[in-house]
Amino acid sequence: MLYNTKNSTVKTPNFSMDYIRFGSGKKVMIMLPGLGESLRSVKGTALPMAFMYRRFAKDYTVYMFSRRNDMPSGFTTADMAKDLAEAMDALGIEKAYVVGVSMGGMISQHLAADYPEKVEKLCLAVTCPDADPTAETAISHWINLVRKGDYKAFMDSNVKLIYSDSYYRKNRLLVPFVSLVTKPKSFDRFFIQAKACLAHNACDKLCRITCPTLVIGGEKDMVVGGDASRKLAAAIKNSTLKMYIQWGHGLYEEARDFADTVADFFE
Repeated sequence: MLYNTKNSTVKTPNFSMDYIRFGSGKKVMIMLPGLGESLRSVKGTALPMAFMYRRFAKDYTVYMFSRRNDMPSGFTTADMAKDLAEAMDALGIEKAYVVGVSMGGMISQHLAADYPEKVEKLCLAVTCPDADPTAETAISHWINLVRKGDYKAFMDSNVKLIYSDSYYRKNRLLVPFVSLVTKPKSFDRFFIQAKACLAHNACDKLCRITCPTLVIGGEKDMVVGGDASRKLAAAIKNSTLKMYIQWGHGLYEEARDFADTVADFFE
């Protein structure tokens, strides 16, 4: 099977959680996506994700997890990290190289601090230790657009704030079509996770992250801001900071050397 892909669901006594798997390496990598997961589960995306991150497929068996299904109101990023640790146990994953992007990076901070035995090395990409004014402005704006029922404007704002100006100009005309085919039946998960982002604060526990950590940020990040990455790197002792001058929040897709940068650090 191409890239050894799998779409599945892990079940524990407390919850079920969708995930994908690809690659055939002996080492385990876990990738945690951002807030976009609240609109669509990762299940069913194994093949495109395997192709996008094929750089990892030879050396790693890669897992990408959604958040739990049937998420209760008031769930926090720390709660989501606890879920991930439980899912790892259920799948027999003792330790992994962890890549957390945006909201996934918030969850990863708690995982590395609260369950250090489960994280070999860590990459925190375009994420923040707490919701600073930049993050509050962006996420609150998205919440308001969804509450008003303007999903098209919400998607347009996502593309505009996350990606580069050139990407936005090339793809903005596709937004109405994408809005039609991606609109979820319910936005409950989005509201819960968006509020969890606004409430996120791992500042007091970042000193407990002891594994080698790569912090990646974009100077043009309009979702969490570039200073958030510098703040993370300053608070995590065993960390390396890489800032992309030309990219913003979507650098994990737009920067051609993103996967190589992560792989080189892990290896």
